Amino acid sequence: MVVELFTSQGCSSCPAADRLLGELSKDPTILPMSLSVDYWDYLGWKDTLALPGHVKRQRGYAGARGDRAVYTPQVVVNGAAHVLGSDRHAIERAVKHARAGAQNSQLPLKVSIADGKINVDLPAAKQPVQPAEVWLCPLSKKVPVPIGRGENRGHTVTYTNVVRGWVKLGDWKGEPMQFSKSISEIVAKGDFDAVAVLVQAGKPEAPGKVYGATTASLR
Repeated sequence: MVVELFTSQGCSSCPAADRLLGELSKDPTILPMSLSVDYWDYLGWKDTLALPGHVKRQRGYAGARGDRAVYTPQVVVNGAAHVLGSDRHAIERAVKHARAGAQNSQLPLKVSIADGKINVDLPAAKQPVQPAEVWLCPLSKKVPVPIGRGENRGHTVTYTNVVRGWVKLGDWKGEPMQFSKSISEIVAKGDFDAVAVLVQAGKPEAPGKVYGATTASLR
């Protein structure tokens, strides 16, 4: 179950959500991902982990849902429901609801690391699915950031499973598929020590349901 947290180093409400994401990472059934955004940079601190694509992704979710809700800290669960990122109970309810809706349809993809390559194995879908895309995300498991200005000035915030980039592996329409990507070919903003792989319906400008996701450590 994928839990994406849209967060910002310039947002005073975000550290509580960042801590909560770290706690959620202890649950092996949850794949937490921290997506830093830059639209609060004007408050006095430039987010050191932000990627421009994260704002586009967050807006894409809002457009697909039709509610225009874009804020921090915001959690999106399995590509669908959004809740306040610091509200543990709301996140747990959203995860429970997503699990109930994903019964017998969650894709058990596999990722392995061997000979400097990331190998991804997708089984066939058990039921009809919408066209989807397969994405590989380099991750940094833990990134402590001392914040020098802005609303969080003087604090060091630790970010969990920081997304360092997005690499499209291919398109999926329900058939069994395999992908292989050399670790040395992955372009990322900063160091990474893990990868996540998502199979997600829709397009980057309108992302949808996550059919399956998993992660693998590189170290």
